[in-house]
Amino acid sequence: MAVNPASIRAHAPMGEELINQFQTVRGQSDRMALGLSPEDQNLQSMPGASPMKWHRAHTTWFFETFVLKAFSGQWGFEYQSINDQFAYLFNSYYNGVGEQFPRAQRSLMSRPDCDEVAVYRKHIDQSMQDLLARVPDSAIDEVATLVVLGLNHEQQHQELMATDLKHAFSFNPIAPAWTKRPDPAGPAAAQRWVKIQGGIHEIGHDPQSVSDPLSFHFDNETPQHRVYLDDFELARRPVTCGEYLQFMNEGGYHDVNLWLSDGWAWRRDNDIQAPLYWRQEEDQWYLQTLGCWREVDPEEPICHISFYEAHAFSLWAGARLPTEAEWEVAARSVKADPINGGHFSDSKRYHPASAPDSTTDQAHARSLVQLFGDVWEWTASSYSPYPGFKPVAGAIGEYNGKFMANQMVLRGGSCATPLGHVRTSYRNFFYPPDRWQFSGLRLARDV
Repeated sequence: MAVNPASIRAHAPMGEELINQFQTVRGQSDRMALGLSPEDQNLQSMPGASPMKWHRAHTTWFFETFVLKAFSGQWGFEYQSINDQFAYLFNSYYNGVGEQFPRAQRSLMSRPDCDEVAVYRKHIDQSMQDLLARVPDSAIDEVATLVVLGLNHEQQHQELMATDLKHAFSFNPIAPAWTKRPDPAGPAAAQRWVKIQGGIHEIGHDPQSVSDPLSFHFDNETPQHRVYLDDFELARRPVTCGEYLQFMNEGGYHDVNLWLSDGWAWRRDNDIQAPLYWRQEEDQWYLQTLGCWREVDPEEPICHISFYEAHAFSLWAGARLPTEAEWEVAARSVKADPINGGHFSDSKRYHPASAPDSTTDQAHARSLVQLFGDVWEWTASSYSPYPGFKPVAGAIGEYNGKFMANQMVLRGGSCATPLGHVRTSYRNFFYPPDRWQFSGLRLARDV
């Protein structure tokens, strides 16, 4: 679902709509934990991932810290914490509000247990509903801005809940499943090149789009600014597993000329021979999904590859990765088919699928597909501030700004992203070697 202040202001009473959106997002996090044992929820397979239990508690801490404590004492509302130690245990990286428990050791927190975290979540949910019921119309925008930020923050963590759990399950030889086994979705759309007109374009969040149902934005999407682009072409759909297998079979992982220097060292030192979660048995490749192992489907988008692998593939294919400006301009200027488009977490598939061609719609046959959903698409752009960027004042300003170094931008969302959470200006970012996200690629080339 799309969570944004504009939709809240369009309803009356506004507090009720805000409560409804709050309950919807928070309820989804609780549903994601159903069926998982306490042991499952405390798994942490690498320092960059977190246990499911910690995600559930941290997203709760966010509302406690930045909303409940901030407005306690106003409008007859008084907030009382149930455990002051949670402020240390579940703070992720916000130095402005205190110290944090070491990230790499989160799985060592056997206490509070899952039941205590559930009690914590319920306490915060009830306190939030009490607060929101009291907010006067004159203050609803101020409160809604923080609440909606918290809801979008929780949707980001819902994606991490899926990807972190998948990484943890990958180390278990009995191959546990969290979802149904994803079936092949049929032939992929025909690959074509779509020409995009260059010139001067504006990218970034449009401050005038308050009536847009996706008007919420993070600070790193601002300010809107002009860029100049030469004409270019963008591949109609993401690269498939079958196309990537051809790269592998033709020695792509062993051709030093295709790799960046850091990428080659990473590949060599870690003995990288295939995407993450792939394994070969005789002549057949298999991959792990959140619904157990199955054969690689050559028609579905390739995922769980690093920036280094995406870059090497693009050179092998005689193309390149698009810049994030090119990706956004293409998304704005070329129709992306809404029916035969991408797959999101709402489908509960949690695995990319092919987007088949329409047999009757000729316009669809010429349009970009799967720009949103299925796989995050690596771009050639480093994650840096837009011209004129200024972080939000206070601890909230630590949300994005301080990570603007040494990472690469990805666009479009994935099969683990909630539907409506992404938009054309959305900027995701990871380090070049990262592969545990549902990351793939779409090719670009100069005209």
